Amino acid sequence: MRHAALSLTLLALALVAGPAMAKSTDRQQPMDLDAANMDALLSDDSVSTLQGNVRIRQGSLEVDADRAEIHRKGGEIDRIVLTGSPARLRQLSDQGEPMDASAARVVYTLSSEIMLLTGNVVITQPRGNLRGETVKYDINTGRLDGGGDGQRVSMRILPKTASPAPAPAPAPEPAPTAEPAN
Repeated sequence: MRHAALSLTLLALALVAGPAMAKSTDRQQPMDLDAANMDALLSDDSVSTLQGNVRIRQGSLEVDADRAEIHRKGGEIDRIVLTGSPARLRQLSDQGEPMDASAARVVYTLSSEIMLLTGNVVITQPRGNLRGETVKYDINTGRLDGGGDGQRVSMRILPKTASPAPAPAPAPEPAPTAEPAN
């Protein structure tokens, strides 16, 4: 029973790495999972929970969270929820570029291939970064949506040929002034 629950959990978490942001060979790699506690139920409609310093590693994918929930509906994995302070996902793309995302909550819905990141979202890649309170990521298209409802999103995009900007030169020291002699 425990082995079957672990297999279910591994399968569910393997799906977190979507094709648009993931290294394509990661899904063929073994997955290592570590958590302080696991509570799993193998029914058609259930929630399996991993809790306490959850660590998931598969190929270049690294997930760190306080808690991971795997929701099953009709016998299929329907949704994966990661929470943390923050929950973090790191992965390389097929081009070898790193992606680092963090948020208080990450909800991945398999049927729509949508990942919703909420709570102090930060996504960093070599060509820039994105920050906001809510960001929706469509794994199939690579589209990111953020902001709205009075929330702001900020983004920095570096030019393709950008190199780190040199530090500004320090301001010249003012020339000493002569004091009158007494």
